[in-house]
Amino acid sequence: MQEHTPIGYVFAVRKLVLKLIFRVQLKIHNAWLFSAGIRFRVEPNVYFKLVSDTASLTFGDYVFIGKGCEFDVQEEIAVGSNVLIAPGAFITDHNHGISADLRINQQACVPDRVSIGDDVWIGANAVILPGVTLSTGAVVGAGAVVTNDVAPMTIVAGVPAKPIGKRTLEPKS
Repeated sequence: MQEHTPIGYVFAVRKLVLKLIFRVQLKIHNAWLFSAGIRFRVEPNVYFKLVSDTASLTFGDYVFIGKGCEFDVQEEIAVGSNVLIAPGAFITDHNHGISADLRINQQACVPDRVSIGDDVWIGANAVILPGVTLSTGAVVGAGAVVTNDVAPMTIVAGVPAKPIGKRTLEPKS
């Protein structure tokens, strides 16, 4: 008969393994709701804040996250493979309610899934807001605030983010 390991022990070991692998200050609130593929790299002072017991934060393979990024998750943020997220990016899947008939601090948060496709680059200090899909090959300029979906291979910048170009094949010399 197999002996069961106490759940607290499992999470303590997972936290230690994450610390040894990343060798950086990485804060994960509700770590059991987080998963990452192979070659997942994180710089110092990254915060994965999963605020409900049903939240989900997933990363594909070959993902890089720069220092000082924050992922604020109530429902779901899904990040594909071969993704670069530059320092200081903030990605959230929820907003506070803004109804006039209740005080702000009395209103529930309203979640809406964030999806980041494969081969995406998010520039430094960019903000990705709830309900946004960054399609395959999207590029988000530094400091952009993304409020709408970004089409495949599209480059966006500004506040709010707007398309400024397309990724194209480089001519071979």
